[in-house]
Amino acid sequence: MIRGRFITLEGGEGVGKSTQLRALSEALAARSIEVVATREPGGSVGAEAIRTLLMEGSDDRWDARSEALLFAAARADHVARTIRPALARGAWVLCDRFVDSSRAYQGGGGGITDADILALHRFGSRGLLPDRTFLLTVRPDEAARRLAARGDRDRMGSKPADYQARLAARFAEMAATEPQRWRLIDADLPAADVTAAMLAELIEWLP
Repeated sequence: MIRGRFITLEGGEGVGKSTQLRALSEALAARSIEVVATREPGGSVGAEAIRTLLMEGSDDRWDARSEALLFAAARADHVARTIRPALARGAWVLCDRFVDSSRAYQGGGGGITDADILALHRFGSRGLLPDRTFLLTVRPDEAARRLAARGDRDRMGSKPADYQARLAARFAEMAATEPQRWRLIDADLPAADVTAAMLAELIEWLP
């Protein structure tokens, strides 16, 4: 059986990842592709339990090192119990965030070295990386407007503006250094156009 494809959506808060994950899942399912839509932190029973620890409470509940360890533990369970089994049976896995978010949030935002985060990933998740990563970008004022409209900010969405700026810079840096995997998507466009842009970047693998 042909191995499935692993696609991730990345970006800062308020860029529309959840909305686009649903839309892309529907578009792929319409092409008779089995899709497993999932998220991080979460996506398995153990990882969802860790998600509660990570996403609730005050902004200073965990320091960057504690966050990195918790995210790595959640990801290891997610990969073992959800992602690898789905890929093995030929399904496409679409994930709202993956290890690149740890590299941005605990790395660019929290000061943990990229080498340390990737070492945790090699141990916990055996170094699994996506086949394609979409970086959704929006103007800062638009992201702020979307977050305000959403009205349910968690610990990550409540980070200050300077932290969000470091995130954006780190995401852009990662995308620039690994262009074969990353694709930049202008998420200021209408939602349907954003979905179409992602589909166009998957055309080589579509039936």
